[in-house]
Amino acid sequence: MKAFASDNYSGIHPEILEAISDANLSHAVSYGDDAITARANALFEHLFGPVKTLYTFNGTGANVVALKCAALPFQSVICTQFAHIHVDECGAPVQAVGCTLLPLPSPDGKLTPAMVQPLLSAKGNVHHNQPKVISISQSTELGTVYTLDEVRALCDFAHANDMYVHLDGARIANAVAALGTGLKEATVDCGVDIMSFGGTKNGLMIGEAVLIFNNELKQHADYYHKQSAQLFSKNRFIAAQFVALLSNDLWKRMALHANAMAQLLASEVSKIEGVTVTRPTDANGVFAIIPPEAIEPLQKQFRFYVWDESTLELRWMCSFDTTEEEVYGFVAVLKQLIAGLGNV
Repeated sequence: MKAFASDNYSGIHPEILEAISDANLSHAVSYGDDAITARANALFEHLFGPVKTLYTFNGTGANVVALKCAALPFQSVICTQFAHIHVDECGAPVQAVGCTLLPLPSPDGKLTPAMVQPLLSAKGNVHHNQPKVISISQSTELGTVYTLDEVRALCDFAHANDMYVHLDGARIANAVAALGTGLKEATVDCGVDIMSFGGTKNGLMIGEAVLIFNNELKQHADYYHKQSAQLFSKNRFIAAQFVALLSNDLWKRMALHANAMAQLLASEVSKIEGVTVTRPTDANGVFAIIPPEAIEPLQKQFRFYVWDESTLELRWMCSFDTTEEEVYGFVAVLKQLIAGLGNV
């Protein structure tokens, strides 16, 4: 059964597997003091400029470490109602950091300075948690992508109000590929202070990276990394994957392919009577509504999630290893199922 449920369902890119195998040929110093980690760090610096890089096992771990660096227990993190840190991390940021999450409703998964502004009235009031971090996802949980101007506006607003911007970049490769710009231009140059750089959703077996650009947030980062149980003794096996990912634009090639498959899927299902694509397909996610009677039969052949149980809006994700044949096969089955409903 092929899956359109999540890019987490995908396999491991052959170049990533090869990098892991190559890292296994000899002993190496532990806890990131090895030559492979040094090379990965150098590649991140080449792409982003001066940056402190910490490697983690997963996206939740990366977000926890990043938010520990940026927020104190009496402070708050502003995000959208759809943010992964709010919905899908079992309260890990709150439990681990002690901070409060302030989720805001957002029709497109994005934040704006105007949306955040009313929450700043709590600043200086000892009875309220203090807004300190604006956390955005790029691309967003709704498949949309912030423009550079939108990210820059949020960063300028945050810095003018003594706040930081955290970017959840689980799908940063897809977002940057969609924007047609460089990684640095889409993050550091916009003013992002700290971010997670996704790997697992883009061909890695395991591993994410925390990238710290703001020097203020680097001071205790190594201790937060260890305290959060994210410091891997055999770090070279995570770092080796990033060496492969960041070399020869592998990250971009995989992201461009996943995005293209999502565009193809959105275009083809839009031609089917009874199917409505509900959101812009900016990156590698397609959101749609189909006749309710077709959902369960379709799920028996292709895994995917019902995104919104109240509206029965569905989410279909494409991955670096999604093929055109699989997209057309999915579309053919969906078309057949809907056509069959008319004969019931």
